[in-house]
Order: sequence, then structure tokens, then C-alpha cells
Amino acid sequence: MVRYHDEEWGTPSRDDVHLFEMLTLEGAQAGLSWSTILNKRQGYRKAFKGFDPTKVARIHEAGVERLMADPGIVRNRLKIESTLHNARRIAEVQKQDGSFAEYVWSFVVGRPIVNRWRSLEDIPSETAESRELSRALKERGFRFVGPTVCYAFMQAVGMVDDHVITCFRSRELTPR
Repeated sequence: MVRYHDEEWGTPSRDDVHLFEMLTLEGAQAGLSWSTILNKRQGYRKAFKGFDPTKVARIHEAGVERLMADPGIVRNRLKIESTLHNARRIAEVQKQDGSFAEYVWSFVVGRPIVNRWRSLEDIPSETAESRELSRALKERGFRFVGPTVCYAFMQAVGMVDDHVITCFRSRELTPR
């Protein structure tokens, strides 16, 4: 968890593969602890073909059954099926908008929202932007993308910098 925070969380990413990975992991985390998901991250990468949306989109029913038996991931049928479904939606977004990154980053006008929280208790679980992203993704057919999942995704991929002001990462990511 510390390594993930210190090296990755909140770092802006515009890579469609990484964005798909984080959207999937944040959705998988719903109802579970983040440490459970991080501990299974390598299993997810293997099971979901390195999170290449094109490859994942080709997995069908037989693949779902294989994934349901994979102890390297959370074996929840709805979450597995949503990953496959979301990969297909990402392909559609890429066709229409050029990239998934361009699309999701448009919800923050292409630049990270930098917050100046004094304590962890100040950080919200959702915002107007995450509600808007959630609504838009749902309209496009994405699953497991509620406002809280979307906000966690936005934080993870650096669309929002929610490091508290005393955190060294806040200074690294947004020098004052």
C-alpha cells in the first residue's frame, strides 16, 4: 500500500491500458479492501491479458467460466463480466473519441484538479465531476462505475490530486 501511494497513486496517466486497469481494479474493489485488490493485481494482469482492452473484449462465455475459477482475481461473476463489457465500451470510445484517455480527461478539462486537503477526513468520496463521469460512462454502457468508484479512479490516475498538503507526493506532483 505504501509503495502504491508513494510511486503511483495520483500520478497523471493518459495511457488507455493503465486507465482500463485502474477502472477495473477500482470497480473490483467495491465492497472489499484496497489491499485485497492490490494483492491480486498481478493475477488481474495475467487473467485480463495485461488489460489490453482489445484482447479483453474478445473474451466470451467460456472465458468467464475460466476466470470464475481463477484464484488470482476476485471471483465475482458480475465484476468479471463488467470487465469484459467495459473493454468493449472502451473500444467504442476509442473509435468515437480517439482514445479513452482523451474522453475521461475531458471531465477535468485535460488538467488535474489539485485539492489542498489538510487531513484525510476532508477528502470526499465523490464530487460533482465524479458524478458527471459516472453518469456519462453509464450512458455509454459501462458497468461498476458509480460516482464513488469514478472518484477513486480519478484519484488513482491523477485526474484529481487529493494528497494532503503535508504529503511529500503533493509537492512532487504539484510543485508550488
